[in-house]
Amino acid sequence: MTAIRMLPAAQRHRLAPLLETYAAEMRATLAGSRPASGADAAALLAADPRAEVLVNDEEDGITAFAIVFDLPEAVFARRCGALDDLFVRPDRRGQGLARRMIDALCAIGRERGWSHLRWIVPEADCAAIALYERVATRAGWRSYVIRLDPEASL
Repeated sequence: MTAIRMLPAAQRHRLAPLLETYAAEMRATLAGSRPASGADAAALLAADPRAEVLVNDEEDGITAFAIVFDLPEAVFARRCGALDDLFVRPDRRGQGLARRMIDALCAIGRERGWSHLRWIVPEADCAAIALYERVATRAGWRSYVIRLDPEASL
């Protein structure tokens, strides 16, 4: 059985193996960074009442996740969705799963009256950018960051 659904906080420990795979890939993309263990990341997500986690849950486990925040959006005096992370297990890539996850988030956003769904991605070449170019419009502003711990986040 395959189901794209929100994962309750009490079940977020199930994300640990996939979060570990994600962190390993990000280490390669963000050379010099020190991502947390999958178990630590899952515990953080379970403890944070603001984080929501959409998953693709299959018989062999969670194969994709999207971490999203429902935020106030001051310009339109509405709410918006902020997609923080979207990850598909390597053996499930190329099957349209990331697109289905984005579609599910858009459906949730429409139900909640979000003004938009937004996200940022690393400037490094990655396969996900091709999908984002097809399903979304590139925003007319840049993202910036102040790195408080240069070794933890490059």
